[in-house]
Amino acid sequence: MIHREVMGMAAEEQKNSEQSYRAMLVEEVAAGKYDQTIVRRPLSDLPAHPVRIAVSHSSLNYKDALSAFGNRAITREYPHTPGIDAAGTVVQDTSGRFQPGARVLVTGYDLGMNTAGGFAERIAVPADWVAPLPEGLSLRESMILGTAGLTAALCVEKLLEAGAKPDDGEVLVTGATGGVGSIAVALLAKLGFRVAAVTGKLESAEFLTSLGAWKVLDRETLAPFANKAIAKPLWAWAVDTVGGETLFNVIKCLKYSGGVAACGMASGAQFQANVFPFILRGISLLGVDSVELPLSKKTEVWQKLAGPWYIGEQLEQIAEDISLEQAPEFLARLHRGHGIGRYVVDMTR
Repeated sequence: MIHREVMGMAAEEQKNSEQSYRAMLVEEVAAGKYDQTIVRRPLSDLPAHPVRIAVSHSSLNYKDALSAFGNRAITREYPHTPGIDAAGTVVQDTSGRFQPGARVLVTGYDLGMNTAGGFAERIAVPADWVAPLPEGLSLRESMILGTAGLTAALCVEKLLEAGAKPDDGEVLVTGATGGVGSIAVALLAKLGFRVAAVTGKLESAEFLTSLGAWKVLDRETLAPFANKAIAKPLWAWAVDTVGGETLFNVIKCLKYSGGVAACGMASGAQFQANVFPFILRGISLLGVDSVELPLSKKTEVWQKLAGPWYIGEQLEQIAEDISLEQAPEFLARLHRGHGIGRYVVDMTR
């Protein structure tokens, strides 16, 4: 009798598992206080979108940390599941675009912002958000890259389109230990550029040189330029991942006809500017967005990251694998500005 009861309980548990999924849920537990817990949700809680995906991997981004700690500019309503990146296999697609079992990835759009995101074993999304996993990348590798890698590749592409060549001189990368910055360092080094990596974490200098940085600079290197209208030209090109006053300090120090690809605002959304660098040196400010980028363009860039821009060895150096249960702890680390490289959420851990 006891054996039958145990078997019955196991069968019931298996049935419940098949009809539910684990997810990280962020809830406002008091005014301005948000908790992140791992819960089991019924499949009926998934949004009414055509493509249902069994998520194998996701990754942590600064935007996820903002969502997890109640930033209403990112996420309007709670409870909510963050996660702007997800990779896995299609379970069902009523749009007819994907076959069950197809390996796919989703980055950006509204995923993890106001649509339940990738910190869950299941997601449901519009078909127009879903890209096939390119040959040459594993699901895990696609999430080491994620939105950060896609953004870094778009920054590099912008510089190349503007005429950047390795012989022009050094390329500066700010926020170099972060997700976008570290991948930008690796990509630029692979393409033959000499990279000057700027960071506030000089203890990570060895990490950056292992990715291919030519030199590592303290972020205070840029501070003396704050009160200058224009400064001595030091770098040919730049990728800025932090925004704020740092961005314009970089612009002041670029060589003639140089440019900066700007993609972040962790240090602020505004800066004081003047026209001198733009009209005296012909400097270009190149804006980069990876969130609302058309899927066809995202797919094109993913093909580059899986092919000629593949940085397999560096990906392993950048990545740290964590479980879904560890995600709240590591999101808090990102929120405090203490993140290094990329944190990959492995749903099987």
